[in-house]
Amino acid sequence: MLSQTLLTHLEHAAAAILEESGSPIATFNPITIEQPSRMEHGDYSTNIALQLARSLRKSPLHIAEQIKTRLEEDGMFAGLVNKIEVLPPGFINLFINWTVWAQQDMPVFHAHKTKIVIEHTSINPNKSSHIGHLRNACIGDTLVRMLQRTGCTVEVHNYIDDLGNQLADTVVGMLHTPIKHQHDRFGDFCWDLYAHVNKQYEQDMELQQQRSHVLHALEEGNNNLAWTGMLVAERIVREHIEEMGSFGIHYDLLVWESNIVREGFWDSAFELLQQTDSFYQIDKGKLAECWVLRQSEHEPQGDGASAYDDTTADSEHHQDKVLVRSNGILTYTAKDIAYHLWKFGLLNQDFTYSPFTNSLWTTRAGGTTRSYGHADVVINVIDYRQQYPQAMVKQALQTLGFTAQAEKLHHVSYGVVSLSPNAASELGIDTSDGRSSYAMSGRQGIGIKSAQLLDLMEKVITDKRSDQTGMSSRDIAAAAIRYYLLRFNLQTEVVLDLQQATEITGNTGVYVMYAHARATTLLQRAAQEHRIEPTAPKDISHLEKAEYALLRHIAKWPDTLQSACKELAPNTICTYAFELATLFNNFYAVCPILKASRESQVFRVWLTAKFKETLCDALQVLGLPTPERM
Repeated sequence: MLSQTLLTHLEHAAAAILEESGSPIATFNPITIEQPSRMEHGDYSTNIALQLARSLRKSPLHIAEQIKTRLEEDGMFAGLVNKIEVLPPGFINLFINWTVWAQQDMPVFHAHKTKIVIEHTSINPNKSSHIGHLRNACIGDTLVRMLQRTGCTVEVHNYIDDLGNQLADTVVGMLHTPIKHQHDRFGDFCWDLYAHVNKQYEQDMELQQQRSHVLHALEEGNNNLAWTGMLVAERIVREHIEEMGSFGIHYDLLVWESNIVREGFWDSAFELLQQTDSFYQIDKGKLAECWVLRQSEHEPQGDGASAYDDTTADSEHHQDKVLVRSNGILTYTAKDIAYHLWKFGLLNQDFTYSPFTNSLWTTRAGGTTRSYGHADVVINVIDYRQQYPQAMVKQALQTLGFTAQAEKLHHVSYGVVSLSPNAASELGIDTSDGRSSYAMSGRQGIGIKSAQLLDLMEKVITDKRSDQTGMSSRDIAAAAIRYYLLRFNLQTEVVLDLQQATEITGNTGVYVMYAHARATTLLQRAAQEHRIEPTAPKDISHLEKAEYALLRHIAKWPDTLQSACKELAPNTICTYAFELATLFNNFYAVCPILKASRESQVFRVWLTAKFKETLCDALQVLGLPTPERM
């Protein structure tokens, strides 16, 4: 990676200067290096001299000149950089020798032993998925691809909450609130059923009591209601897997919450927690008979605990997290603690497994043994509303003395998907209050299903295409939706407007993929019509502005990928890919390629090939196709 190579040489030069002056190297802060927005300021720039000024008690300009001299004496550095410029008050600008850089291959990321478990999607198995679930899955799947591309071993989990309120509500609806609507899929039927039963709860208190009865039965297992719940959940999970597969999203393992409870994982976690002072049973008040985990002083306080667990805490226990309710039912967080102890290999037991599809396995009682879990790092993709329970899982690990594992548990938080006033109005929601966005609600049946959005987008693509012989409209639509859900900053609430979501120009997946197809066609023409194959140029000393801008952005790709992995930020890859496609389209527009002189033809064909290679890599990391034609 170019910037990392430059950093290494800069660090050696700075360390030598500090050593000569007698200053401790330990006082040296990490060097920052960046690509200036203005190309005349060089390909990379650093303020290292300003950082060293206090330690060396010299002017930054003088220190910058010393560093420049050191770098010029460094043969390897001098070969890669053909010009070093010092500017007041002490900036160092570096100009790359692009001829040397062009001889290098794309950096190879070597495999390492760190095993990462990423959990994402994890939709309640009670109805069809909606676009909020799809955003989660797209983020998680792209994180998997990013980390695998940099050499990590990644295991992908989809956690199935088959003991929760949502599934219980659907089972209650199946048994007690008949509806008659036309549906093509079971999950869509359950979508309407779930909304219907929640409306019935408001009018029928006895029906509400059925939820508690079903919850007990689901957790107990081996009874009529438990089997009914399992059949409903498994049918819907198969539909979820199919829905996500349309967007290129895949998993290694389904982990069922019922297996955690029925096969003793929570019992093992309970025994461990009982050995600590932070886990105890309350003997009086509204939370009497509940088992709670005392919240640390550093964790968020407020209504999160009681709201999440459907319990109301006394003020004296306001900071405690309920793990086992007074009626014996476990909260979601309790089961999640046991699950994470297993993820890190900290429980002396394991699941057994059986195939769910050809390539996907599932936890299953009476199955076979396989090697899952035992992670070095765990990443959970869950929206920002789950910050509190995620923090409690981390705290449980710390309470049990597993500090190293707690530090390796990462919550990738993201903003939810809401509906724009136009989208909400199309779904029949009253928008007269003039809000800027409207939340989706499964209980009210408000939302846009993943499959529904894919159908809408496919129609838009089909209607706008004059040539139907390239990629299928459905594949283009899936890629466009995936890119749309990825391109926003993670913490941003995505306010979905159907018109905006189905655009195919601007910062869209269609625009980026079209740039790849354009480059492919150009390279095919260069080979067939002009007998030109991409070969690294022997001299890159005179560049047009558009050529230079494209070349330096191509060189930035490995650093961008590494930074995105470090920050766990897939949107960074979208930004890079869009900027790369824009720079190529500008180069294509202002620099004749196949109609240029032979020398320019050869260089520009090579530059087009480097662009295509880089964009192909970025598109694959984003989980998008790399089409030869659109």
